[in-house]
Amino acid sequence: MDYLGIDHVEFYVGDARQAAFVLCSAFGFRLCGQGGPETGLQGRRSLLLGQGDCRVLLTSGLLPDHPAVEYVSRHGDGVAVVAFGTDDAKSAFAEAVSGGATAIEAPRTYEGKDATVTTATVSGFGDVVHRLVERHGTEGDFLPGGIEMLDGPPADASPAGEPDLLRTIDHAAVCLESGTLEATTRFYREAFGFDVIFEEYIEVGGQGMFSQVVQSPGGGVTLTLIQPDLSRSPGQIDDFLAWHAGPGVQHLALSSHDIVAAVDALGERGVGFAPTPDSYYGPLGDRLGAVDLPVERLRPRGILVDRDHWGQMYQIFAKSLHVRRTFFWELIERHGARTFGTSNIPALYEAKERELAAVRETTQAGLS
Repeated sequence: MDYLGIDHVEFYVGDARQAAFVLCSAFGFRLCGQGGPETGLQGRRSLLLGQGDCRVLLTSGLLPDHPAVEYVSRHGDGVAVVAFGTDDAKSAFAEAVSGGATAIEAPRTYEGKDATVTTATVSGFGDVVHRLVERHGTEGDFLPGGIEMLDGPPADASPAGEPDLLRTIDHAAVCLESGTLEATTRFYREAFGFDVIFEEYIEVGGQGMFSQVVQSPGGGVTLTLIQPDLSRSPGQIDDFLAWHAGPGVQHLALSSHDIVAAVDALGERGVGFAPTPDSYYGPLGDRLGAVDLPVERLRPRGILVDRDHWGQMYQIFAKSLHVRRTFFWELIERHGARTFGTSNIPALYEAKERELAAVRETTQAGLS
């Protein structure tokens, strides 16, 4: 079974309207649809945001026993569903369950005037599940009978005519508890048919972490799985697991066709980015040779560059807007690269460590 890509991600949040305002005003998403009891979604309020081919669903529980309320109480706002697009949701569901996934919701079909959508849900990692989504008909109808699509741009949308700077959800990064990486990797191989395409041991100062990247056969879905090395000093992965209260999605990477323009535009809207020391750019030519984007454009913005066997990639982490600092966004622009380079990942996590070090010290002081 192959998967077409990450169809959408669903966040469980305390206030869907507030979360939507931040993503629309800061990251350029647009409000595309809404759902609640009046559209058949009992006990919840959901807002659908879009930009390019990225779909983000924000859900708040309206009743104390709704799963979104329980999730937010434990983890804070965060990713609860990573949905995989597929040509056959029923077969994907059967294969995943046969491969070891737990059935959460059996296949169900939603039919509308111009579209038919079949979904099914299986277990993933921690409290995160995977929704398997099969779509036929009009692409603009997200969930017939559940999400009511908006006919025109809403009042809080990005300015008319402003181009989309973000295109797709490139990958999700997952923090796992120590000792669970191999079992999680095996789970994605057996339940979803993913392959391990990249692995690396990452050192950041006295910290260490193990990373394996799993990907669907056609390359549509990519998950970066990370666990801390407990023999080294505690660091940001340990922080995530403590502050999030267990494993979960640490960040989502959004692809862009022009990362320089995206960083500038998002920066003007108030988004901060993890800084990169000037010394990073000195040996860049010796390490990588000629790069497509001039270093003079990368250096002042802190954008990192690396390459794999197929091409180059440009990456940067946004600073976390999460009150617990347990989720942030990444921007990535690929010039032929299919996987990840061996230098960017340590550099990205070094940049994030500089951001989180002060937060960790403050948190520890408050607990002492």
